[in-house]
Amino acid sequence: MKLKLRPLLLATAALLVTITLAACSTTKQNTTNSTSATLNAGKLTIGLEGTYAPYSYRKNGQLTGFEVELGKAIAKEMNLKPVFVQSKWDSLIAGLDSKKYDLVLNDVAITAQRQKSYAFTTPYLYSKSVLIVKKGSKITNVKQIKGKKTAESLTSNNGADAKKLGSTIVAIPGFAEAVDLIQSNRVVGALNSREAFLTYKKANPKTNLTYIDAGNAIAAQKIAGILSKNKPGLQAKINKAMQNLKKDGTFAKLSHKYFGDDVTTK
Repeated sequence: MKLKLRPLLLATAALLVTITLAACSTTKQNTTNSTSATLNAGKLTIGLEGTYAPYSYRKNGQLTGFEVELGKAIAKEMNLKPVFVQSKWDSLIAGLDSKKYDLVLNDVAITAQRQKSYAFTTPYLYSKSVLIVKKGSKITNVKQIKGKKTAESLTSNNGADAKKLGSTIVAIPGFAEAVDLIQSNRVVGALNSREAFLTYKKANPKTNLTYIDAGNAIAAQKIAGILSKNKPGLQAKINKAMQNLKKDGTFAKLSHKYFGDDVTTK
């Protein structure tokens, strides 16, 4: 809820009017620049799913994850209190239109289509595509999957990229099934994000799987916060906070904590 400013007090003396107007003008400017840029004074309301580890999820009943800690750090840098609102993916971004929250942090990639309707913060994560293979695989370059089988979801970007590279797709519902097919040698590998594999490796440190960076064959996706276009002041403040957090090492620290590597750089 936006703050309501007190109406200007009427005064008969010209000097008093001038002083009053100046004071109120200053108050209005300060309020706009600090708290009224957010939906609720003193708070930064953040939308996320809360069901997508390691980005945002519940552990022992508490909301945690890379984007949860990042959201808290951004809010602290802005002298605001973070308030998290969970929502399903299908309605998450639309929640910005209905003013459910100020910002969405939910592994959202910057796309030309989304930029038509929404504003983005500076990227906080660079999602690189990798080919997950067995250690010692004869595949050493992602382009070598041409004419070979890979495990992919048919509706995912990974599946589309594999098709472009000439791979024969073996349809799977999720990451676990892709791992099973690689382990059983029914496919040569699986395209996925670097973060997905690092998360798997963190939970399975003795895995015999590794990855090959897709490099320029598949462009990296820039992951950023998303907010309404009509809040350029808030966008600028969030970007400044993120710049400070990247500079002081917070980005890298959180990345290593949740992914086991730094995925916040290109």
